[in-house]
Amino acid sequence: MRKPAPSARDSARAWDEAAAGWEAQTPHIRAWLAEATAEMLDMADVRPGMRVLDLAAGAGDQSCDAARRVGCDGGVLATDVSPRMVAAAAARLRSAGHGNARCMVADCGALGLDGANFDAAICRLGLMLLPDPLRGLRSVRRALRPGGRFCAMVFSEPGANVCVDIVVSIVARRAGLPAGDRYRPGSLLSLGEPGLIEDLLGSAGFVDITVRRKRVTLGMASLGDYLAFIRTAAAPVMGMLEMMGDAARRAAWAEVEEALSPFSGADRWEAPTELLLAAGAR
Repeated sequence: MRKPAPSARDSARAWDEAAAGWEAQTPHIRAWLAEATAEMLDMADVRPGMRVLDLAAGAGDQSCDAARRVGCDGGVLATDVSPRMVAAAAARLRSAGHGNARCMVADCGALGLDGANFDAAICRLGLMLLPDPLRGLRSVRRALRPGGRFCAMVFSEPGANVCVDIVVSIVARRAGLPAGDRYRPGSLLSLGEPGLIEDLLGSAGFVDITVRRKRVTLGMASLGDYLAFIRTAAAPVMGMLEMMGDAARRAAWAEVEEALSPFSGADRWEAPTELLLAAGAR
């Protein structure tokens, strides 16, 4: 039997706990995802003067990119289920001088923005964490103007994201979750199943659907740095670790470290990842 996917309240609490770590890790996240983020904005057709909705905005790194693109004649609304993440995003946007952006606490699955007529919407590594992604897609579609575009970035199949799969599989097994359930709803790899995200976009009513694969290297100075990233910023993994006792947690980390050590080079730890960039129009 599958473990129920987290509720919005559970997600808010989990990401509040991870917010400080996510903010601290933003330079690593940006180095990893900058090129894919630019492609996501291209696929959402984000241009000067537009009004853009950023879902699951986290600490606001990609919100800043969107704000730069739309310029002073456009605007960005950055949303996240976590109040602490929203505060971090607001601080980053303010520090960068983006007066054309504002932030709001909101659940992706129930935005409450029907008829807001945004020109475009984006979601970077957030859609796959929703317990009901179809509900979330329908919610964002209702927030777009007719013809407005949406693009989401999610992880592809487990085999193309070995470092993510290793961590999730080991920690899930140690936490007593069903083995082999890599596409568990609300998990990091939940939308990597071939054809799934296309089907969801179509079921939500999107048209002109395009899905691209984007391979990017996740690199850190050392394996220890990657483990610190997971420990402090990856809320889905942190939540599974909380289910264990201290001894089981130590054993899980030891197994993860051993499994990830082959990705260590002479002076750097690097692992391949693959993203899906999925776009459609209202």
